[in-house]
Amino acid sequence: MSKMNLLQAVNSALHTAMQQDEKVLCFGEDVGAFGGVFRATSGLQAEFGKSRCFNTPLTEQGIIGFAIGLAAQKQVPVAEIQFADYIFPAFDQLVNEAAKYRYRSGNEFNVGSLTVRAPYGGGINGGLYHSQSPEAYFTHTPGLKVVIPRNPHQAKGLLLASIADDNPVLFFEPKKLYRASTGEVPDESYLLPLGKAEVVREGTDITLVAWGAQVQVIEAAADLAAEKGISCEVIDLRTLLPWDKATLVTSLKKTGRLIINHEAPKTSGFGAELAASLQEACFLHLESPILRVTGWDTPFPLALEKEYFPNALRTLDAIQSSMDF
Repeated sequence: MSKMNLLQAVNSALHTAMQQDEKVLCFGEDVGAFGGVFRATSGLQAEFGKSRCFNTPLTEQGIIGFAIGLAAQKQVPVAEIQFADYIFPAFDQLVNEAAKYRYRSGNEFNVGSLTVRAPYGGGINGGLYHSQSPEAYFTHTPGLKVVIPRNPHQAKGLLLASIADDNPVLFFEPKKLYRASTGEVPDESYLLPLGKAEVVREGTDITLVAWGAQVQVIEAAADLAAEKGISCEVIDLRTLLPWDKATLVTSLKKTGRLIINHEAPKTSGFGAELAASLQEACFLHLESPILRVTGWDTPFPLALEKEYFPNALRTLDAIQSSMDF
């Protein structure tokens, strides 16, 4: 075991995957000797050479198109998009090519070995073009998987599982957690299951669900609620596509109340899918309406970043409102 921050855990996962399989290739903008803008790939080129960790031109659609071609030829590409905000030029490549490659060929061809890493979310004062949370766009696309870790241990295990998975995976890394704290991470290889949520804290009165950096927020809100005698069940979704409906249904049938917290804007955010699906499954068990605590329906602000975040106090207000209903 080693103490690592989330960034180091990502680097450790990449190092482990490249050590285990010579077909694993890492590439993106400035990921070579420079190690990427956040240094997630530091040291990989020095150890594995320029043929396995290398820079690309500054063209996101080119990066993903190249990655799809490599995956089609049985390589294991791990492509980095420098900021998730800049994944949109490659949107067509991901949703029309990578996601449908196996289906349109009747399982004769596939690009299931593709993994795309991208730092996402706010917290670094990056303004409107370096702070977005685009996960919901991709959860609308059958054929992709969408994974988001909340801490260093999750980051390594989920990234290794994503690289090993036989489906194209988008792996969004909450950049504000990169160096925020450290945790114990196994030095050896290990996989955490994709498509399986984790019950971080058990409770009886209300269920709180989030993913990525917002799990810390709902944990803080649960602590504040406990001071008022409210018992919160805290769940980290971890995988958004496919998402673990069974775990959330079990929790909601127990508590009868649900708060969904995510950093992306409210309208058509992934919380809307969770709310709709869970009220269908649990309607007769609900004690109050399902509530969402989210970012605002505006471009991500620079000067008002703190006001934009769906923080613990806003979450506590929603918890109290649900309990008082």
